[in-house]
Amino acid sequence: MTEIERTAGWAEAAVREHAAENAAASREEQVLERIDRARRRKARVKEEHITMAHGSGGKATQTLVEAVFLEAFRNPLLEPLEDGAVFGVGSSRLAFTTDSYVVSPLFFPGGDIGDLAVNGTVNDLAVCGARPLYLSAGFVLEEGFPVEDLRRITASMARAAATAGVSVVTGDTKVVQRGKADGCYVNTAGVGLLDRPADLGVARARPGDAVVVSGPIGEHGVTIMLARGELDIEADLTSDTAPLNGLTAALLDASSTGVRCMRDATRGGVATILNEIARASGVAVVVDEDAVPVRPAVRGACELLGIDPLYVACEGRMVTVVDGSTAAAALAALRAHPLGEGAAVIGHVKDDPPGLVLLRTAFGGTRIVDVLVGDPLPRIC
Repeated sequence: MTEIERTAGWAEAAVREHAAENAAASREEQVLERIDRARRRKARVKEEHITMAHGSGGKATQTLVEAVFLEAFRNPLLEPLEDGAVFGVGSSRLAFTTDSYVVSPLFFPGGDIGDLAVNGTVNDLAVCGARPLYLSAGFVLEEGFPVEDLRRITASMARAAATAGVSVVTGDTKVVQRGKADGCYVNTAGVGLLDRPADLGVARARPGDAVVVSGPIGEHGVTIMLARGELDIEADLTSDTAPLNGLTAALLDASSTGVRCMRDATRGGVATILNEIARASGVAVVVDEDAVPVRPAVRGACELLGIDPLYVACEGRMVTVVDGSTAAAALAALRAHPLGEGAAVIGHVKDDPPGLVLLRTAFGGTRIVDVLVGDPLPRIC
């Protein structure tokens, strides 16, 4: 082969490689454009009846909330779809939230439906930047439910309220016929005072920000799944249920101007929270898989079940986005608190591709982390 022939062959190969790269780039752009178009469409519930997927915290839940509840109740306080509404009363700023709890089993390692109900509402107020003050408690009880179990639940709620520094000041009780409820459902609502100037929200993330989790993820969800005894898997795990108001106060005291948003990672897990941030802020969130803290027992159980820990619920962990320049101070403040000892920076905010969460995998690749589709996880809260 002559030198000219070799040169020509190399040039042809280079042209083919360049064309293949352009085709791949074009396909990627097409996929991103389709995703963007789908997200811009007006939410519409296609199903004629409610399914379990509508309560999973994923896409079906998001569609139900936007197409039914937001459409019916739309107002400036509701539209941000934060964990609570923030509003002014006179010279004060308040946060208000509500949540319902239907966990099975009612009692599980590390907690029960009672402390879960208190901590969940306290945490929704805390991640709004508020100091939780007062709660309500509503009970739906099934005929035949043991009174002793109800005493255990209310005693647990009282202990959790005392730990969080809140009071249960009003409530309601309903009893339904046997077979019409799963023993006991609890609803709690709460009000808190915003006594710091922080302006928080999932729409405030900016390129250059750091993404922080306050500790190992997935413990609550895996604990509940194993506690049912249906999976024939044993692990030394307890729920991470805990009140986060002390942790959020420590973070805001250390770096109030650098905190963009805080969210407790409950239904849908960390992955859902990151998608809400990316979508609301119009940014990309890039996560390093190796940086995400997951205990070996949780990781092992998730591998056996074919579940990604990023989608598993927590009840005592939060996701925080902070200005990149304040990330070190924020991390130090979290780690100085008992509930934040395992805090870690798991990723950063980029400007492209907007609205997406990308995971840099342990194998060196990159994949999109979308919100949950369907109902792949058992009901856990």
